[in-house]
Amino acid sequence: MDSTLIDSIWTVVVMVIFIGIVLWAWSGKRKQDFDEAANIPFNENRPVTTENISKEKSHG
Repeated sequence: MDSTLIDSIWTVVVMVIFIGIVLWAWSGKRKQDFDEAANIPFNENRPVTTENISKEKSHG
């Protein structure tokens, strides 16, 4: 096989994978999951300190 043909096939495969990821990310089914993930930093009301982090690591 010619290396140009292999490069062309690889380019098409990567492009199809990229389009699939974009469609998955922009899917309406995923909106709630992404919204929840975006709000994770705001879920706790206490400030982040070194003491809080060490306590969380020791609990789980």
